[in-house]
Amino acid sequence: MLMSSIQVRLDAVKKAIKKIGVDSLLVFDIINVRYLTGFTGSSGFLYITHDHNVFITDFRYKEQAQKEIKGWDIIIESGNRIKIIDRLIKKTSSKITGFESSISYKFYRKLTKSETTLRDVDFVIEQIRLIKQEEEIAKIKKAVKRAENAFLETKPFIREGRTELQLANLLEERLKKQGCHYLPFDIIVASGPNSAMPHAKPTNRKFQKGDMIIIDWGGEADGYFSDMTRTFIIKGGKDYRKKTTIYNIVFRANQKSVSTVKPGINSRKIDTIAREYIKGKGFGNYFGHGTGHGVGLQVHEAPRITWNQSTILKNNMVFTIEPGIYIPELGGVRIEDMVVVKEKGCEVLTQLPKKLEII
Repeated sequence: MLMSSIQVRLDAVKKAIKKIGVDSLLVFDIINVRYLTGFTGSSGFLYITHDHNVFITDFRYKEQAQKEIKGWDIIIESGNRIKIIDRLIKKTSSKITGFESSISYKFYRKLTKSETTLRDVDFVIEQIRLIKQEEEIAKIKKAVKRAENAFLETKPFIREGRTELQLANLLEERLKKQGCHYLPFDIIVASGPNSAMPHAKPTNRKFQKGDMIIIDWGGEADGYFSDMTRTFIIKGGKDYRKKTTIYNIVFRANQKSVSTVKPGINSRKIDTIAREYIKGKGFGNYFGHGTGHGVGLQVHEAPRITWNQSTILKNNMVFTIEPGIYIPELGGVRIEDMVVVKEKGCEVLTQLPKKLEII
């Protein structure tokens, strides 16, 4: 009988903690809780040993936990997590207990009073989540498709006189119509000088002739996310040649980085390819963020595609490639795609056109 995808993940975690000499693992990050159990509620934590799986939540999620979680002992807490953890540590004779650094310092101090040695093991689940299962990739592709369909329905409304907020609200409406239960982040629609801010918030500014318009959005499917960006130029206005030059530089940087992706290379190389190309064209000072990031149950997760972090790429890693140039007063360009690493390179998940389009 084939194991479920969740059981495969749990077995991988148990194998990992055994390898590093940890007897038990406390998991508080609710995203990691979902990853290891399938639980979709917002409150609960895990206590995992080599032989036991315990899920702890409160009364609000009792029925939901019983429906969604299989093969775990379920404990309904009544307000004192430390007592429950102490009891579990003693019951399982855990000498070394791993924990996630996302917990508060106050809670950590309480944990130190337990009869066990604590060890920060953040990397354990993160390393397993790096490699997406086929089931996860299918959900990410579904999230990509929903986002692209929503955008195609919204695109005809990109025209002079519309406002950033109008377009953002319309795109959000279309995303929900496509089946996205929630959005991975607030939609970015930034026009004209606002587009020089990589994470600008939509305003009541109207699109004008010559505007560069950055649109950054994502979709959701079964808890998995997508993330993509496209940039357009409104016909007319000043500095047309400079704007098209900038666009084509970013477009080429995106292409070069995508073509670099394959198993075995250092993630830093992808960032270097984009950064050095943009620098070589004279715009290095206007590209200040990383070239990409992982996407899955979170819209920003490992691997980080940047100059100061290194990950050796492996099959089924999923991440964005999003070089950009941002010039104050003039505006900015960002082109963001999602890719999944494959044996001989990568599959580009985002399929919307990215050659320069004048509207």
